[in-house]
Amino acid sequence: MTDATPAPAGPAPLLTPAPLPSPDSVIDPNRPDPSQITPGDPVSAFGFLPHWSPGEWIGYTSLMLVAVLLTVIAATTLWWMLHAWRSPSSLTRTQFSANPRPAAHSFTLLVPGRHEEEVLGETLDVLAQQDHPDFEIIAIVGHDDPGTEAVARAAAERHPDLIRVIVDDSVPKNKPKALNLALKSARGDVVGVFDAEDEVHPRLLTVVDSKFQETDADVVQGGVQLMNFESSWWALRNVLEYYFWFRSRLHFHAKSKFIPLGGNTVFVTKEWLDWSEGWDANCLAEDCELGVRLSSAQAKVVVAYNPEFVTREETPGSMTSLYKQRTRWNQGFLQVLGKGEWHKLPTLKQRMFARYLLAMPFLQAATGMLIPFSLLLIIFVKVPTIVALVTFLPLVPTIITLAVEATGLAEFGRVYDKKVRVRDYVKLVLGLLPYQVFLALAAIRSVIRQVRGINSWEKTEHTGAHRSDETTASAAPSFALQQAGGTS
Repeated sequence: MTDATPAPAGPAPLLTPAPLPSPDSVIDPNRPDPSQITPGDPVSAFGFLPHWSPGEWIGYTSLMLVAVLLTVIAATTLWWMLHAWRSPSSLTRTQFSANPRPAAHSFTLLVPGRHEEEVLGETLDVLAQQDHPDFEIIAIVGHDDPGTEAVARAAAERHPDLIRVIVDDSVPKNKPKALNLALKSARGDVVGVFDAEDEVHPRLLTVVDSKFQETDADVVQGGVQLMNFESSWWALRNVLEYYFWFRSRLHFHAKSKFIPLGGNTVFVTKEWLDWSEGWDANCLAEDCELGVRLSSAQAKVVVAYNPEFVTREETPGSMTSLYKQRTRWNQGFLQVLGKGEWHKLPTLKQRMFARYLLAMPFLQAATGMLIPFSLLLIIFVKVPTIVALVTFLPLVPTIITLAVEATGLAEFGRVYDKKVRVRDYVKLVLGLLPYQVFLALAAIRSVIRQVRGINSWEKTEHTGAHRSDETTASAAPSFALQQAGGTS
């Protein structure tokens, strides 16, 4: 019997037929496996929304919002700081005329002083040295401040044709009340305001008069500069704030036709001051409030800055004094925001700009309260990559701003003949974060005071730390005559 041999099998098919896959079974390499997702994963099953718990959503979102808000504020501030340096011609246009025109206006200079025995007499003597042919000076003192009144009356005796003394008996006292009292007897076409510690250039009124004629302005804002940058780490930053504010930022505000005026070295025509009924006696930032009302009424404001003609001042003598001063300014801005005069600005762009600028204390307070929370999250919580990247956004404009500040410090030293040392640059860098925290705390306090209805005026003390030896020497003969019982 023979075995049956099976027939050889045919060749196997090259491809094995298989049923087509269903759409749900197709694996997308970029799509995570839902079965592998845990609550801590940064990506959700949807592929585009983070899979965070409610607490993580609140924390991470707050962190990113703070970062974005700080970035916007820093970038905006940087843009304003650099406005005057856009081009050489732009820088030139922001200055007083090199060849001023002959005098065409009369001036009344208002100098309120309260407990300013140390500085007021010298300021009045310096103001009396103006080379303009037609001006008067009114010193305003409180009825309960005999020391300052004695200094003011002694100055009036030295310059009887130029200086008058007015006593303010209002209660409680503040700067706008004093200004309004003196305004009633002002005789000049233009009214200027100075602080009791100001060091003023003797030709300032001449160039201001010319600027009124050249531009047909209703208001001329001159420059103010703090000088004693070497006094402390925070004085250095305060000096640079003033430098960029008056050298550049106010020019941007004037161009935008919305400007919070400075507290001194500001000159307004008597006609416009009569229209505005002077300054708001209930506002802690009467200069800002007046600027907003004048801007809303479309008065023409011109800002001019020359290092030669700036009014020199000192930084507050302590951090406590600076803290109170900054609180008062911030609360004044909030008062002006609530008053709503800026709603009368003619364009939407101006109104939006006004809202942003006047609400800055709210923004600083909000970010100030969220910064500690954000730092705790960064230190103790492992944040997702996208959150970490967003939190670094404010560093970009901040680093650029720091470089601009260092350049500004060098220029400040050059134009004011001040020696800037390496340690000053170190203080500038190291003081960046503490100073921002300090400003945020002042903003928080201003909001609290405003909510609680506390509107008391916190005065800034002055000691004359900005006085140059030359100024003191020039004033010495007047004080020597006073001590000897003589007059000039």
